[in-house]
Amino acid sequence: MGSINKETINKVVLAYSGGLDTSVILKWLEEVYQCEVVTFTADIGQGEEVEPAREKAKQMGIKEIYIENLQEEFVRDYVFPMFRSNAIYEGEYLLGTSIARPLISKRLVEIAAETGANAISHGATGKGNDQVRFELGAYALNPDINIIAPWREWELNSREKLLSYAEKHQIPVEMKRGKKSPYSMDANLLHISYEGGILEDPWAEPEDDMWRWSVSPEEAPNESLIIKLTYKKGDIVAIDDEPLTPAQVLTKLNQLGNQHGVGRVDIVENRYVGMKSRGCYETPGGTIMLKAHRAIESITIDREVCHLKDELMPKYATLVYNGYWFSPERVMMQTMIDESQKTVNGDVNVKLYKGNVQVVGRRSDTDSLFDEDVATFEDDDGAYDQKDAEGFIKLNALRLKINKIKQK
Repeated sequence: MGSINKETINKVVLAYSGGLDTSVILKWLEEVYQCEVVTFTADIGQGEEVEPAREKAKQMGIKEIYIENLQEEFVRDYVFPMFRSNAIYEGEYLLGTSIARPLISKRLVEIAAETGANAISHGATGKGNDQVRFELGAYALNPDINIIAPWREWELNSREKLLSYAEKHQIPVEMKRGKKSPYSMDANLLHISYEGGILEDPWAEPEDDMWRWSVSPEEAPNESLIIKLTYKKGDIVAIDDEPLTPAQVLTKLNQLGNQHGVGRVDIVENRYVGMKSRGCYETPGGTIMLKAHRAIESITIDREVCHLKDELMPKYATLVYNGYWFSPERVMMQTMIDESQKTVNGDVNVKLYKGNVQVVGRRSDTDSLFDEDVATFEDDDGAYDQKDAEGFIKLNALRLKINKIKQK
């Protein structure tokens, strides 16, 4: 796992988007490592066509080209399990970039095995979290894999140098007309992120035209929208009584959330590599899912189970953020979380209005622990004897009273 002996690399699987960076990396790998390159392009709902990557890879002489739609697997096996835990990092971030990385790592390693490659490569920089996530995931699945991270090796550390290299090696680069976005963006079915540009000053407000997915809350409709979400074992299986697959659920919630300005956040987060980073995110569907999931849990899981989940959640979120999806501790926690979700069945009504998600109803015909006879402020027919509370309070007050007496 130390420095790689270039002569031992026979074939590399490259996570390839077809953009400038990964096109340069493709040629650079062939030149520096003298090896064959396999390209892998994943459609995880980033909203851009992935097929053009096939043509670009062909133009560059690549024989083995993998292009895959992984949207259903992404939501079913990664997003949904994470949302069963109610994971949120540092109180704000719904882990949209973090949760996409283990799936890409998994496919890189699998394709390497299928094609006889002994290395994988990615375009993540040496300053960010993604290099850690990609590589921890890959090593967890194949301890013997070699990983090439060009941004940690080469001197092509500016857009000008990349363009110059592309020109020198006749790499086809699509020069988009019009103004180039000043932001570094990453998108998938769960979110879109923005970094760089004026966002590097944490005091500077994001420009209105930065946001790509959602209308601003100020411009959102003046009429609220109520939607019904149906849960089975902690996952949404239908919206307004229409059965949907996991990817369809998230797609629909994104669409509805975006119309109502839901899911924008602007945060400074603590990266695993040690620096603070300011980022803006749009996570419309995820914002709705988190709120609604807590609502259905509130009536279907036991108090102590609920509180234990809340205690574990920050640890779970940190594991996902730092790239430990395939770690034994995350798998162990997932088993416990999934066990708690067996009774998380029922419906939640949420109201969307000008950036807000408000729960306005929750019910479970089969698993509700909410007992109206016990909870009522009216005569409860002896379901709860209020006199019992006196002894309960005195026993719990005993240590507080002793503590005060000792202070005196």
